[in-house]
Amino acid sequence: MRPFFLVIIITLILIEIYVLRGVRSVFIPDGLKIFYVIYYLTVFLTLAGTFGMFLAARKGFGKTNLVINTLFGIAFTVILIKIIIAGFLVIEDIYRIFRLLVELIISKGNAGLAARSSILVKSVLVMTSLLFILFMYGILYGKYNYKVRNVSLSFTGLPDEFNGFKILQFSDIHSGTLDNISAVERGIELMKKQNADMILFTGDLVNNFADEIKPYTAMLGSLSAPYGKYSILGNHDYGHYYKWPSEEARTANMNRLCDYHSSMGFRLLRNECVEIKKGNDSILLAGVENWGKPPFDQYGDLDKTFRNHSDGQFIILMSHDPSHWDRQVLGFNKYIHLTLSGHTHGMQLGIEAGKFKWSLVKLMYPNWAGLYDNNGKYLYVNRGFGFIGFPGRVGIWPEITVIELKKK
Repeated sequence: MRPFFLVIIITLILIEIYVLRGVRSVFIPDGLKIFYVIYYLTVFLTLAGTFGMFLAARKGFGKTNLVINTLFGIAFTVILIKIIIAGFLVIEDIYRIFRLLVELIISKGNAGLAARSSILVKSVLVMTSLLFILFMYGILYGKYNYKVRNVSLSFTGLPDEFNGFKILQFSDIHSGTLDNISAVERGIELMKKQNADMILFTGDLVNNFADEIKPYTAMLGSLSAPYGKYSILGNHDYGHYYKWPSEEARTANMNRLCDYHSSMGFRLLRNECVEIKKGNDSILLAGVENWGKPPFDQYGDLDKTFRNHSDGQFIILMSHDPSHWDRQVLGFNKYIHLTLSGHTHGMQLGIEAGKFKWSLVKLMYPNWAGLYDNNGKYLYVNRGFGFIGFPGRVGIWPEITVIELKKK
């Protein structure tokens, strides 16, 4: 076992013991023996969910199901709640120890450690119970709570014919962890209702295995747009998160995945461009392979992508990882008007209220969800259609983006 995971396990065990002792001190004197039943039930659910997800991870997250996802979601939530409870208990213990030291000094040794506050513990348990309910909503319903986000962008260089052109973007399906086909179908039907001129998918069709997408090929194939459907690869699509018997097996899997894109009617762009013509005008749509900051792959090649295209055209770029925009796209020798990305999922956990948005993922990705502007060059980061890791969404809902191009 790797030392890192051993440290995590030991830490979680210590938190478990600490929280049990702290909370028990409040409830057991009142005769609430059912406390043990409830507490050890949370321990059992944590172990069951973690074991189920461990087995799914060993199989490369090729196909989980509702039971495994729900159990792991409960395990994740319970662990998070116990960490929060432990935090409050630590703060109280610091106060109790400080108070004891002061009383020892004042009374010259005649003092004892104050009892734990029953009000504090019960208040924290009420708060975390509400948090548990919120997370359960995210696990059972929130992950399919699709939201359509409409964005209007104005450009001086947009050709006249493309004024009012509507682009539908979706990203990060992660089909191996989807567990409700009818819910996914509702999301696909919602896309159809947008009547977009062009449909773009910005990567991570699967977790590792090409056949994960098989149950959804007919749905995705039924999407249509007058100016076509285009897609790119995300970091998961290369199959690097699974130990294949050989490199040939991984390559064969990836080739099969590319065939799925084609069979569903998507033109997969791999460091290449295509001209989108409307009337007498045209714009350039480019798609690069995944390019992310380490440890993510850097297969994207802007020079190769634009090698046969002259300057001056209006350019839309699909690049899965938004860090590519910061590190290469903005400084590239061609003016790229709009970049479309995904990848972050908004961490699937966060807060969005009006213009305010926050998630821990912003510590790793400054541009993590929504629209960003740098002197007229735009980046839009889609929050993702599916989920992976935490099997739910809380506050950061799955997204279908509709971008309307306007001419200034």
